[in-house]
Amino acid sequence: MIDPNEIPNTPLEQVAMIEGILIAVATGGSQDNHVYVHLRRLLMADEGIRALLPHFVRSYRNLDAFWPYIKNEASTYAERRQIIGRAFTPLMDHLEGRNSAPADKLASDALETFDAEGVHSVWAKALARRKTDPEGAITVARTLLETVIKRILDEMEEPYGERDDLPKLYGSAARLLNLAPSQHTQEAIKAILGGGMSVVNGIGTLRNRLSDAHGRGGKLPVKPTPRHASLAVNMAGTIATFLVETLLERQARP
Repeated sequence: MIDPNEIPNTPLEQVAMIEGILIAVATGGSQDNHVYVHLRRLLMADEGIRALLPHFVRSYRNLDAFWPYIKNEASTYAERRQIIGRAFTPLMDHLEGRNSAPADKLASDALETFDAEGVHSVWAKALARRKTDPEGAITVARTLLETVIKRILDEMEEPYGERDDLPKLYGSAARLLNLAPSQHTQEAIKAILGGGMSVVNGIGTLRNRLSDAHGRGGKLPVKPTPRHASLAVNMAGTIATFLVETLLERQARP
């Protein structure tokens, strides 16, 4: 039985406790499996938190299942601490700012299905930084799109240059996925797909003008606010989700 006094009341404290339990297991400490199982159940029941939980918490229901994973990931205690700490950072940042939008879970789930280790982690970082670090969130929003597009091009064995900009990469992916406006005749579809291309171009422009991605000389640009960051992140998440779902649908066809 679990003593109710053992379990913190706030999600932030609960996440900190489950992180501590996993670090203890990974570094030769004692196991609190009953507490881990209880905390995991609480956190998985919260849709906003579940989307940002490290993949190994979502995957491993008890500490006996987690141990082989972390043992194979790294041989030293220091490396294991770093792996666990990095994985929890987006969620901890998110809880400290408590910034979520209605579309977050949909985009997170779609991106996780596509690539839990890569794309989903980038999306989680963008979500976590919207209010606390608007400039960084804009940078990550662009990285999110670029990560998704390059993964799609890799999946479809389409070459691209390392210096190709975001609009060029998106144009290649759109053509392969039959999402280019010129590939359709219905005006409504062409308008929607053209709008998607404009969004991608806009995110690149917003990132260049407002984000922390480039050095600034001369006159300072407008400093981005959380609303600018939310706009960029939500648009990037919407386009990335649409691309992922389109690719998955194509792959599921007989």
